[in-house]
Amino acid sequence: MEMTEVFDKLKSLQDVLVEKYDLEKQIATSPKQLDSQDELLARLKKEYIEKNKSYEELKTEVDRLKAELSAAEASRESGEKNMDNITSHREYEALDKQISEATEKEAAIRKDLVREEKKLAELDGSLKADEAMIASQESDLNNSKAELENQIQGYKNQLENLKKAEDEIIPGLDQEIVYKFQRIIQRNAQGIVAVRNGVCMGCQMILPAQFANEVRAGEKILFCPYCSRILFYQEVSQDEAEDYSTLEETGSLADFDDDFAEDREDEDIEDGDNENNLDDEKSMAYDD
Repeated sequence: MEMTEVFDKLKSLQDVLVEKYDLEKQIATSPKQLDSQDELLARLKKEYIEKNKSYEELKTEVDRLKAELSAAEASRESGEKNMDNITSHREYEALDKQISEATEKEAAIRKDLVREEKKLAELDGSLKADEAMIASQESDLNNSKAELENQIQGYKNQLENLKKAEDEIIPGLDQEIVYKFQRIIQRNAQGIVAVRNGVCMGCQMILPAQFANEVRAGEKILFCPYCSRILFYQEVSQDEAEDYSTLEETGSLADFDDDFAEDREDEDIEDGDNENNLDDEKSMAYDD
């Protein structure tokens, strides 16, 4: 197989693998889309359980007050009934005390009962509202799960088609190269890139001249020494070539340093002449 055909296969394989890995990532992360709904539902259920516990405790208290109220009413009614059968003042005082205490207890219990029943009614209404909200959230979550399952199944169907395309491309390619190629695409989304004007288009690094020439020869698979991508040579347009030539004509940093050094040498020579002239002037002044 000629290298041009190998490069064409790798380019086609790259398109398939990029889409494949993207779908696999979406399948893996899709369930996380429902995390917020799951957390909300769990929180609502927890709050409902705690509120329902308070409701049961309050209901028990209301039942207790009702029982006490019934006992107080019975005590008062018994005292009032026995008033018709008293035979002495002592019996009258005892029954009167019984009726008075029962009446006071009845009033106090009734007041507490009214307060607790009001709380119970409010709590019951809150529980029913929570039940409706939980049911709504469960319905929404179930619908979202069903939609997500359909979406994931669609992804899996696409993956099957991509796997078939991958199996059609791979034959004829070196398995070790394919393995490395897959690993590179998983990291960078690009596994094969062009070399233009001696520059890797993947990492934008300037390649060694000899290495760039080997890439241009296109006799074997070569990997960028900087980003590890597979390289292939690509011709540049005339305008791009002229831009590159202009860049070369500007010189290197070393040339700039050489020019700068020459300027410094000239300045040193001038400074030396000025110092000699100054010494001569001082010498003439001493002679005078």
